[in-house]
Amino acid sequence: QVQLVESGGGLVVAGGSLRLSCAASGSIFSIRAMGWYRQAPGKQRELVATISSGGSTNYLDSVKGRFTVSRDNAKNWVYLQMNSLRPEDTAVYYCNAEISSSGIYSRVWGQGTQVTVSS
Repeated sequence: QVQLVESGGGLVVAGGSLRLSCAASGSIFSIRAMGWYRQAPGKQRELVATISSGGSTNYLDSVKGRFTVSRDNAKNWVYLQMNSLRPEDTAVYYCNAEISSSGIYSRVWGQGTQVTVSS
């Protein structure tokens, strides 16, 4: 059984910063891409940032220059440093990873962590 557990969400004033962390645990053979998605009330889930096993990154246009995704391959962690937060960044943030336990990759989701940015 593989699981992802997020931490680091909370309430912050606009312009502030938060750092999200996500740990993958269980029977893990290999992890490919890891990343973060978010879902605001009444909106569809959207990709925020991804990072490949080699370190290549991809960002949602609206967070470029403000958010930074990183990972620790040895510990199976992925992070999202969020700076200059805006009220429109308010959402539940989900960790996601492509994980193989036996040679077949599956997309695994975390339970989500709430980020609220007040104006």
